[in-house]
Amino acid sequence: MNARMSVLVDEKLLQAIFEGARRLYPKEMVLLLRGERKKNLVKISELVVPPLATYGSSFANIPLHMLPIDFSIVGTVHSHPSGDLTPSIADLNHVFGMILVIVGFPFADERNVAVYNRSGEKLKLQITKA
Repeated sequence: MNARMSVLVDEKLLQAIFEGARRLYPKEMVLLLRGERKKNLVKISELVVPPLATYGSSFANIPLHMLPIDFSIVGTVHSHPSGDLTPSIADLNHVFGMILVIVGFPFADERNVAVYNRSGEKLKLQITKA
Protein backbone atom coordinates (compact mmCIF):
# COMPACT_ATOMS: atom_id res chain seq x y z
CA MET A 1 0.00 0.00 0.00
CA ASN A 2 1.27 3.47 -0.74
CA ALA A 3 0.30 7.10 -0.30
CA ARG A 4 -1.53 7.09 -3.66
CA MET A 5 -4.24 4.93 -2.14
CA SER A 6 -7.57 6.64 -1.50
CA VAL A 7 -10.33 5.86 0.97
CA LEU A 8 -13.97 6.43 0.07
CA VAL A 9 -16.68 6.89 2.72
CA ASP A 10 -20.27 8.08 2.53
CA GLU A 11 -21.04 11.32 4.37
CA LYS A 12 -23.83 9.63 6.40
CA LEU A 13 -21.46 6.89 7.54
CA LEU A 14 -18.90 9.52 8.57
CA GLN A 15 -21.59 11.38 10.52
CA ALA A 16 -22.46 8.10 12.31
CA ILE A 17 -18.79 7.74 13.28
CA PHE A 18 -18.76 11.32 14.61
CA GLU A 19 -21.95 10.67 16.59
CA GLY A 20 -20.40 7.59 18.21
CA ALA A 21 -17.32 9.60 19.15
CA ARG A 22 -19.44 12.42 20.60
CA ARG A 23 -21.47 9.97 22.69
CA LEU A 24 -18.36 8.45 24.29
CA TYR A 25 -16.47 11.75 24.66
CA PRO A 26 -14.21 12.29 26.61
CA LYS A 27 -13.40 8.59 26.27
CA GLU A 28 -11.95 7.19 23.07
CA MET A 29 -14.19 5.19 20.75
CA VAL A 30 -13.25 2.33 18.40
CA LEU A 31 -15.18 0.65 15.59
CA LEU A 32 -14.32 -1.84 12.87
CA LEU A 33 -14.71 -0.77 9.25
CA ARG A 34 -16.24 -3.17 6.75
CA GLY A 35 -15.69 -2.59 3.06
CA GLU A 36 -13.65 -3.63 0.08
CA ARG A 37 -10.44 -2.78 -1.72
CA LYS A 38 -10.25 -2.43 -5.47
CA LYS A 39 -6.78 -1.52 -6.73
CA ASN A 40 -5.88 1.79 -5.04
CA LEU A 41 -9.32 2.48 -3.55
CA VAL A 42 -10.66 1.27 -0.22
CA LYS A 43 -14.42 1.76 0.02
CA ILE A 44 -15.90 1.75 3.54
CA SER A 45 -19.47 0.44 3.51
CA GLU A 46 -20.38 -0.41 7.12
CA LEU A 47 -19.45 0.06 10.75
CA VAL A 48 -19.10 -2.91 13.09
CA VAL A 49 -19.15 -2.61 16.88
CA PRO A 50 -16.35 -4.87 18.11
CA PRO A 51 -17.29 -7.37 20.83
CA LEU A 52 -15.97 -6.66 24.34
CA ALA A 53 -14.19 -3.43 23.35
CA THR A 54 -13.01 -1.24 26.23
CA TYR A 55 -13.06 2.54 26.19
CA GLY A 56 -10.99 4.86 28.36
CA SER A 57 -9.78 8.44 28.70
CA SER A 58 -6.67 7.80 26.61
CA PHE A 59 -7.29 4.45 24.96
CA ALA A 60 -9.77 2.18 23.21
CA ASN A 61 -9.00 -1.51 22.93
CA ILE A 62 -10.35 -4.45 20.94
CA PRO A 63 -9.57 -7.98 22.15
CA LEU A 64 -8.41 -9.30 18.77
CA HIS A 65 -8.70 -12.93 19.86
CA MET A 66 -12.47 -12.41 20.25
CA LEU A 67 -13.03 -11.25 16.65
CA PRO A 68 -14.52 -13.65 14.13
CA ILE A 69 -12.64 -14.23 10.88
CA ASP A 70 -14.08 -11.60 8.56
CA PHE A 71 -12.13 -10.71 5.43
CA SER A 72 -14.44 -7.78 4.73
CA ILE A 73 -12.92 -5.78 7.64
CA VAL A 74 -10.67 -3.17 5.99
CA GLY A 75 -9.58 -1.32 9.12
CA THR A 76 -10.59 0.51 12.25
CA VAL A 77 -11.70 3.96 13.24
CA HIS A 78 -11.06 5.44 16.63
CA SER A 79 -11.42 8.84 18.20
CA HIS A 80 -8.88 11.21 19.68
CA PRO A 81 -10.77 13.40 22.17
CA SER A 82 -7.78 15.78 22.16
CA GLY A 83 -8.51 16.65 18.53
CA ASP A 84 -5.01 15.58 17.39
CA LEU A 85 -5.36 13.53 14.19
CA THR A 86 -1.81 12.14 14.31
CA PRO A 87 -1.53 8.40 15.02
CA SER A 88 0.47 7.46 18.09
CA ILE A 89 3.05 4.67 18.10
CA ALA A 90 0.48 2.54 19.96
CA ASP A 91 -2.09 3.31 17.24
CA LEU A 92 0.30 2.16 14.51
CA ASN A 93 1.31 -0.94 16.47
CA HIS A 94 -2.33 -2.02 16.74
CA VAL A 95 -3.63 -1.42 13.22
CA PHE A 96 -6.18 -4.09 12.32
CA GLY A 97 -6.79 -4.28 8.59
CA MET A 98 -5.40 -2.03 5.85
CA ILE A 99 -6.36 1.40 7.14
CA LEU A 100 -6.56 3.40 10.34
CA VAL A 101 -9.08 6.23 10.51
CA ILE A 102 -8.77 8.80 13.29
CA VAL A 103 -11.52 11.28 14.12
CA GLY A 104 -10.78 14.20 16.42
CA PHE A 105 -12.77 16.53 18.61
CA PRO A 106 -15.14 18.33 17.89
CA PHE A 107 -16.18 15.47 15.54
CA ALA A 108 -17.94 17.80 13.11
CA ASP A 109 -16.66 17.59 9.53
CA GLU A 110 -13.88 16.48 7.18
CA ARG A 111 -11.37 18.69 9.03
CA ASN A 112 -11.79 16.33 11.99
CA VAL A 113 -10.81 13.09 10.21
CA ALA A 114 -7.59 11.59 8.83
CA VAL A 115 -6.79 8.23 7.26
CA TYR A 116 -3.50 6.33 7.39
CA ASN A 117 -2.10 3.08 6.07
CA ARG A 118 -0.37 0.50 8.27
CA SER A 119 2.94 2.39 7.89
CA GLY A 120 1.49 5.67 9.14
CA GLU A 121 1.39 7.34 5.72
CA LYS A 122 -1.54 9.69 5.32
CA LEU A 123 -4.04 8.65 2.66
CA LYS A 124 -6.49 10.69 0.63
CA LEU A 125 -10.05 10.66 1.97
CA GLN A 126 -12.98 11.06 -0.42
CA ILE A 127 -16.38 11.78 1.11
CA THR A 128 -19.41 11.00 -1.02
CA LYS A 129 -22.93 12.33 -0.64
CA ALA A 130 -25.80 9.88 -1.01
